[in-house]
Amino acid sequence: MERSNLDKIDFKKSLGSLYAPSAKAFAIVDVPTMQFINVDGRGDPNTAPAYATAVSWLYTLSYTLKFASKAELGKDYTVPPLEGLWWADDMANFANTPKSAWFWTSLIMVPDFVTPAMYEAALSKTKANLGDPPPSLRLEAFDEGSSVQILHIGPYALEAPTISRLHSEFLSAHGLVENGHHHEIYLSDPRRAAPAKLKTIIRQPVRPAA
Repeated sequence: MERSNLDKIDFKKSLGSLYAPSAKAFAIVDVPTMQFINVDGRGDPNTAPAYATAVSWLYTLSYTLKFASKAELGKDYTVPPLEGLWWADDMANFANTPKSAWFWTSLIMVPDFVTPAMYEAALSKTKANLGDPPPSLRLEAFDEGSSVQILHIGPYALEAPTISRLHSEFLSAHGLVENGHHHEIYLSDPRRAAPAKLKTIIRQPVRPAA
């Protein structure tokens, strides 16, 4: 039997501790292993054609999988938000590194009831529409573990002070160090929301300092 709209899974609600943090204070969360569609790249996300291509593939595949899940499994869900991992050769000076030298992985979470076989079928359908996929496109598990996060409200360009406080104040005060790439989760669509109202989760995987 097909699920009704009332039964549609919204992971931003069911995983509220991960997707609905406070904007007032940092919080430590334990992120479980989840599977994602991923694409790797390098360059300024505002201008690099590879980034636009990656995002197009991620959304197209994600919606193809959503419809397949509803048709084949009777499980409907809201496609989770776009996420991004960001880094540079010199992370100590990341904020001042030109965006053209940034590395990134763009990703969207896929529910664990979506199988690799369903992914391969969706990939074949998407190839028919978009052509050859990015070479790094893949479905894989991501075990992020213990992380610190906070909600940033406002333009992406104004994230730096919050990121600086996370690294220079919160981590040292709690005996923690970085244990993975800078992670952002984009809850708002920048094409529709005013810059002042953009909501972005800023997350940093951590481990106890040695």
